[in-house]
Amino acid sequence: MPLKQSILFVIDDLELKYFEFNDLVTNFWIIKEFLQRKYEVFIGIKSGLYTEGKTAFSICYEAYLKDNNIFYRKETPKKYIIEHFDIVFFRPDPPVDIDYINACNVFDFVDSERTVLINNPVAIKNFNEKFHLNYFEEYAPRNIVTANADDIKDFVREHKKAIIKPLNQCFGGGVYYLDTEEKNVNAIIKNLTNNGRTMVMVQEYLSGAKYGDKRILIAGEHVFDECIIKLPGKDDFKFSMHSDKYFKTAKLTPEEKEMAQHIAKHLNAVELYMAGLDVADGKIMEINVTSPCYFIREINAHNNECFQDILMEKLINLIEMKQGKINIPQLC
Repeated sequence: MPLKQSILFVIDDLELKYFEFNDLVTNFWIIKEFLQRKYEVFIGIKSGLYTEGKTAFSICYEAYLKDNNIFYRKETPKKYIIEHFDIVFFRPDPPVDIDYINACNVFDFVDSERTVLINNPVAIKNFNEKFHLNYFEEYAPRNIVTANADDIKDFVREHKKAIIKPLNQCFGGGVYYLDTEEKNVNAIIKNLTNNGRTMVMVQEYLSGAKYGDKRILIAGEHVFDECIIKLPGKDDFKFSMHSDKYFKTAKLTPEEKEMAQHIAKHLNAVELYMAGLDVADGKIMEINVTSPCYFIREINAHNNECFQDILMEKLINLIEMKQGKINIPQLC
């Protein structure tokens, strides 16, 4: 591996604020590992992306290692042409609002044959984490996507229990449980659909979700055996607290692995290389492709291993394959 390949990480504004000592965040581990391997790493945020004519730029900061931790040079922001980077990791958190879409639009002017884009923002624009799980209908819970209140209430009556969620949020934001006894159903629907103007997803409730949902991790076409179950929070029906007591170790079933491999092949083909599948009862509730969390600290703690090393091997293999340095038909 030649020294000083350059990488740009586009991260969330809040993550930039708490960049150091933040080992809850997947990017912390990946950036640290790239720096230890002598890559040149820069970080930026959505609002630092822009174009001049047909040239895409990023305002960014150089990251560095010190005392086995990561920092960045706050005093020296620099302006770079994005295509001058060898690799870009695009990982800002949702909501996927107009600012997010415009940040993705900047990459319409970046040649993905020249710069490896993980995940390609152009592909992110075309893949909604909730909506498009229906590409894989055989693995999806029964669901509807609509802004119509009567259709939503009919769905709840038919299935008795359901989950309603916005299409552009993350970390469980705006997700509600509905059943035929819910007295606030009209208010919830009115609020989430913006009084019938905004589509939402309504899924049948999977009974196994009360025991937590399993996060299945994908890099390229590789599906990791290492995974975590995210447990419902206190006084909640879903995972809502990033705390050690709400995680437990897990193994993939053969059926889950086969399902994930099928999906990974499709995602890899459209340049969505890093993904996290949320699974319960053998069904996929969401396909996270914007900034999927790999729960590295938690996997390490539960499995007594260094999962970041396993992940980095697959990411570097993927990068080298995209750069044409190795001839591997697929990651396995």
